[in-house]
Amino acid sequence: MTAPVPADVLSRLKAVLGEAGWSQDPERLAPKLLEWRDRWTGTTPFLALPTTTQDVAAVVGICFEAGVPITTQGGNTGLVGGQIPQGEVLLSTERMRAIREVETFDDVLVAEAGVTLAAVHEACAAVRRRFPLGLASEGSATVGGIVSTNAGGTQVLRYGMARNLVLGLEAVLPNGEVWNGLKRLRKDNTGYDLKQLMIGAEGTLGVVTAAALKLYPVMASRAVAIAGVASPQAAIDLLVRAKDETGGAVEAFELMGRMGVDFALKNIAGMRDPLAAAHPWYVLAEFSSGEPGAAEAAMERFLAAGLDDGLIGDAVVAQTEAQAKALWAIRENQSQAQKPEGATWKHDISVPVSQVAAFLTEATAAMQAFAPGARIAAFGHLGDGNIHYDVLRPEGGEDARHSAGRDQGSRIVHDIVVKLGGSISAEHGLGSMKTAEAARYKSAVELAAHRAIRQALDPKRIMNPRVLF
Repeated sequence: MTAPVPADVLSRLKAVLGEAGWSQDPERLAPKLLEWRDRWTGTTPFLALPTTTQDVAAVVGICFEAGVPITTQGGNTGLVGGQIPQGEVLLSTERMRAIREVETFDDVLVAEAGVTLAAVHEACAAVRRRFPLGLASEGSATVGGIVSTNAGGTQVLRYGMARNLVLGLEAVLPNGEVWNGLKRLRKDNTGYDLKQLMIGAEGTLGVVTAAALKLYPVMASRAVAIAGVASPQAAIDLLVRAKDETGGAVEAFELMGRMGVDFALKNIAGMRDPLAAAHPWYVLAEFSSGEPGAAEAAMERFLAAGLDDGLIGDAVVAQTEAQAKALWAIRENQSQAQKPEGATWKHDISVPVSQVAAFLTEATAAMQAFAPGARIAAFGHLGDGNIHYDVLRPEGGEDARHSAGRDQGSRIVHDIVVKLGGSISAEHGLGSMKTAEAARYKSAVELAAHRAIRQALDPKRIMNPRVLF
C-alpha cells in the first residue's frame, strides 16, 4: 500500500484545483474505486478533477516534487486493474471534455482526454467523417484511456490499433512539464516518436491530456452478416476468402463460440438467436466500400460461395441498420453476458491468425484437464488473431474455489499462447493484473529497455507505480 499523502501536499493540490476541482467525499469516490466486474477495489486520499492541461500540470508537478504517486483514470472501463488506485492520488480526466477542433481538409479531430468514444463518433458524423475504432464500451471509454492502453476493438483488421489512428498528442510528463505534440502530420521523420512511447504506456510516462485523431471518409455501402460454422478453422478459411473477395475491404471479422451466444440469449434482455438452428461457432462479418452497393454485392458472393463449399452451415444478412445493430449486440454483449454466470478467468490473448484454431484446441483440452466441468466462452477479433478466452466456473460450482485456481490456470493458457508465438495481452494492457506475469515472458534485453525509458522520464516512479516494469 502506498504511503500516506502529506497534509501539506493535499493543501497545495486543493489550492491549485479550486473548490470544484477535487473531492474527498466517499460517495463521490466510491464508483471510481471499483472495477466494473467487481474484481478490484481501491483506496485514495484525494480525487483530482482537473479541467485543463494546466491543471493537470500543476497536480503532477506538486506530486513529483513531493514524490507522491498518481494513478490516472479515464472512463474506468479497464479490465486489468491499472486504473484502480491503491492509496495513490487519483487523477480523473472526466471533466476534460472539449473537442477542440474537427478539420476535414486534414481529416483530424482534436479531443481532450475525457471525451468519450461515442462523443468522438458523433462529432465525426456531423462532418461526414469516421473515426474507425469501435468498442462495446464506447459510451464510457475515453480518449485518454484509449490512447494510454493502445485500445484495439473490432476494426483493427482494416485500420490498426489506436496507435495507428493517432497523429499527435498533448501530455503532461512526470515532472509536470507539458509536451505539446499535437501535430497532424502523416509524415514526420525528425527523431524519436515520443507519442508512440506514450501510446500503450498505461499512464506510466505521463498523463495524456489531448489527442489528434485520424479520420476517414464515410463509406457509401455497408453489409453485416452472421454465419454459422463448424469450427474455428472453417472461420479462418472464410476470413481468407473475405479478404480476397473484397480486396481488403473487411471492416470486421469476429468469432464467437456457441456458449457465449447462449449466455447472451439467457442474460441480456432483447437478444434473439441469429439463426434457425444452433451452430458450434459463429462468424460476424462486416464489409464496407466507397462504392454504392459494392459491400452488399461482395457479401452476397462471399456467403453464397461459403454455403456452396460447405464452410457455412447457415447465414443471415442484416437488411436494415436496426438488424445490423442487433447482430452486433450479440457480439458486443459477450463479456456482460458472462457476469451472472459466476467467477471467470479472463484472458485477452493474441496469436498469429494461422494459429487461432490450434490455440483453441490446445487450450480447451488443457482447461478441461485442469478444471473439469469449467465452461469455455471464447470470442474475439479473428481478423487480427485476438481471442478473449474466458474460463467460467462449472455450472453450480463455487466461485471461491474457481477463483483460487485462476493464477495457475492462466499460467497454463499463457504458456500455450507464448509457445504459439502470441501475446498474453492483446488489447487490454498489463495493468496491475499482468505486469508480474508478463515479465516472465520478456527477454532481459527488453525488460532493461523498458526500465531505462521509464527511469529517464519518471525517475521517481510516481506515475501508475504498480503498472509495467
